[in-house]
Amino acid sequence: MGRILITITEAKGSTPREAGAFMVVDNVSVEGTIGGGQLEWMAIEKARYLLVSGEDHAEMDVPLGPEIGQCCGGRVRLALERLTPERQASLEARLAAEAAANPAVFIFGAGHVGLALALALSPLPLRIRLIDSRNEPDPILPPGIAFCRTALPEAEIAALPAGGAAVIVTHDHAQDFLIGRAALAREDLAYIGMIGSATKRARFASWLREEDRDTVDLDRLILPIGASAVRDKRPAVIAALVAAELLQRLLR
Repeated sequence: MGRILITITEAKGSTPREAGAFMVVDNVSVEGTIGGGQLEWMAIEKARYLLVSGEDHAEMDVPLGPEIGQCCGGRVRLALERLTPERQASLEARLAAEAAANPAVFIFGAGHVGLALALALSPLPLRIRLIDSRNEPDPILPPGIAFCRTALPEAEIAALPAGGAAVIVTHDHAQDFLIGRAALAREDLAYIGMIGSATKRARFASWLREEDRDTVDLDRLILPIGASAVRDKRPAVIAALVAAELLQRLLR
């Protein structure tokens, strides 16, 4: 059974997806999306025709107007190619390069909130690393999430790539403060967040002053994380709110 790679090669005006978006189609299934709707249905139909006809490739030029039941107003060009081993290798290399360029998020603490956040972030275009210091069994994580157990989690801040995010949700306030201090010492991070309250923030500020660290810019610290009109404290809800914060900072 063959497969067809469908790629948006050009997107003009208002379109549901950008140039480069792709999907893979076979006789019974679809992976990925080029935006859904009638455009996608037409592309899938054309791809399955290619599978039957034996043709190697085709192109489609589709105006997204009333004639196809979509009102985006833009126009897209699609390339449809039979997924040969060479094209499969090229696609895998492209995906690996894109994954390596994704922003990194280090989650410190593998408790209820840390695990919920790792789960919430796992489908997103981010590189996730979960870090914990407790002597407990390793958690079961979604594919693609790295796990690190270390007695000195604050030392892991040095490995966080520039432009990345540190989310601090450990079981211990003192450990949170040490990790937070290490993160604030770096000026190249896009997000530094810590679970807690206004009281915890005040305690952290007081501790920094006692440590003669008045030069630390505490305004860069988001504490509490996930602050909004939603007062629900269930881990999954907190994770959803923090995921939204991270996306606003990391995927601009």
